[in-house]
Amino acid sequence: MRKNYLFTLFLISFSGTLMAQSPNDGIMMSKRQLCILGQYSHSSWDEYWEGANKRSNDNLGTFTGQSAMLMGNYGITDRLNVMLGLPYIWTASSASYLQSQRGIQDLSAWLKYHPVALKSGKGTFNVMATGGLSTPLTNYVNDLLPLSIGLRCKTASLRAVLNYTFEFGLYATAQGGHTWRSNTTIDRDAYLYNNQLYYTDEVPVPHVIDGSFRLGFIKPRFQTEFWIERSACTDGDDIRYNDGPFPTNKMSATAAGWFGKGFITKQLALQVSVSQVLNGRNAGQATTLSAGATYFFSVGKASTSSAQ
Repeated sequence: MRKNYLFTLFLISFSGTLMAQSPNDGIMMSKRQLCILGQYSHSSWDEYWEGANKRSNDNLGTFTGQSAMLMGNYGITDRLNVMLGLPYIWTASSASYLQSQRGIQDLSAWLKYHPVALKSGKGTFNVMATGGLSTPLTNYVNDLLPLSIGLRCKTASLRAVLNYTFEFGLYATAQGGHTWRSNTTIDRDAYLYNNQLYYTDEVPVPHVIDGSFRLGFIKPRFQTEFWIERSACTDGDDIRYNDGPFPTNKMSATAAGWFGKGFITKQLALQVSVSQVLNGRNAGQATTLSAGATYFFSVGKASTSSAQ
């Protein structure tokens, strides 16, 4: 499975978990087929953008974010998939006096629908749509960014995916989406937002738009892919000079990476990925490495999954 799961842009930027059969790729699971993923990701950075200004911070040093993800993807039909994902995250800083954070983050669920598959030329053109929801499972601290493991808000997302796959295995996928995020609460009764003081513990969290382009090659025994993506908040403020990030910040980042997957048996596959944040705003310039394994099996009679 493959997914770019955004914990928060500042926390692990685009480090998330990278998987196959995700909400934003061009692959579907077949009817009654279940894929289980276990994956570990390691992300680190020592420079970040404070607003548009790129800098380091001796009081923070090197930030490290790690995650262990468990995810499942089931084919309700050949054209309708349901996905569930749950990460455990832990963070650390080499120089900060703030305590490291760890814990279960947010449970996410998606429905992915494949309404259009048109034979065209030497391949197939596919149109897909994905809707998702997420909710925090624990009362983790969300006001100690970048060490917090998330923003502790609920989300809803919609995205469209366009894919063209040639018969010999080359494919291109473009997707775009919008994520709506609820307000969150913090453990204090006042905060600054856009240089204005608000006497409340309820904080607005900016919504996010994102898009990506993927170019890859897929066969029954392996898959390789290069990708670039952009994610940005629709509003928000900048990190104040020499201050820490805050849930209201307008975070954005552009990242590029590579993903590879190979089957050891017909059911078991290993996968690796690497990514780099190229530029951003109120985000860390993170380098991320991920490794994981997927296991495919049928719940009743089912065909094998295929790239769409």
